[in-house]
Amino acid sequence: MSSAGSEDGADLIVVGAGLAGLTATAALADQGAQVLVLADVRRGEASPAAAGVLAPSVAPLPGPARAFALAARDYYPDYLAALQERTGVAVPLDRRGILEVAADERHAAALRGAVGAGSSWVDRGALRTLEPDLAHAAGALVHHADGAVDNLALLRALHRLLARHPRVRMVHAAADRVTLRAGGAAVETRGGVVYSGERLVLAAGAWAPQLAGLPRALPVAPVRGQMMAVAFDGLRHVVFGGGGYAVPRADGRTLVGATSEQAGFDPSHTESGLAALRTIATAVSPRLGRSRTLSVWAGLRPMTPDLLPILGADPDWPALLYSCGHSRNGVLLAPLAGACLAAIARGTPPPLDVTPFRVERFTEQ
Repeated sequence: MSSAGSEDGADLIVVGAGLAGLTATAALADQGAQVLVLADVRRGEASPAAAGVLAPSVAPLPGPARAFALAARDYYPDYLAALQERTGVAVPLDRRGILEVAADERHAAALRGAVGAGSSWVDRGALRTLEPDLAHAAGALVHHADGAVDNLALLRALHRLLARHPRVRMVHAAADRVTLRAGGAAVETRGGVVYSGERLVLAAGAWAPQLAGLPRALPVAPVRGQMMAVAFDGLRHVVFGGGGYAVPRADGRTLVGATSEQAGFDPSHTESGLAALRTIATAVSPRLGRSRTLSVWAGLRPMTPDLLPILGADPDWPALLYSCGHSRNGVLLAPLAGACLAAIARGTPPPLDVTPFRVERFTEQ
């Protein structure tokens, strides 16, 4: 560790150790870069608080962003297989499909009109056979390739990978200020230590706009989402309904989420939030709604006005790379986004088009 006020260098500095930061770090280091990660653990971080839903077909993103989201979902199987080979950690991946259930016949008619590629409609009788606990529903739209990943297991696997990686160093410190200059960037921590690098990756979630010295304001705001886990093993599929979702885990828990609240950086869970989650659970399945609560928590989603992430290089300061503002799709997008950032950092075309996510879109309107 450098002494206060001195500089300590790396090829790249990554600010943030959620899924966006960790996946970018792994991809960059695998390409030969020496990467220093500034990891400041904060209450309410989105990555560990999420349910791991991979749902690009539910409320799909607009235009080219939808293609990116579908590719990000399909990137997961090979990504997790490679991660397991390197770390020994098997990250559970559920691709049995997501059920978007209809509360009544009017809702069913609307969902039937939304059937697209990769989806199909099941009527009330077929749904009862598929998921007996959804017998009250008027049918469901099945998104066959969607599902969920165990985001906590994914975080564990990435931490194990990076702890062993010869080109990665993780420093537990809070970034305070960035200085951009020709050919590089420097970050000063709250403790006064300065780290310099050829490039900087900003992956600090909802806290990204708070870093002083950025060349532009970032329209990323925290939106609190409360979650609960209940003792329930009656579902096989991830289910969307009642204004939320239910995600079954292999250990007999079901995760229920999520509220959407303007609460600043307060990651507390509340009685009113728990009541809202019970309402969602009951709408999905009355038996789910009566299940015993095991735990309740909250996370802060880093939301942008158009719900799309900010991904890629700053147009004026190419040493600064963004991977933030993932909104509701951070877990879904992180591995593919990390691969794209690594390509951009080495000056080659990314595997997917990231122009829909450029930061300057907010000033071009």
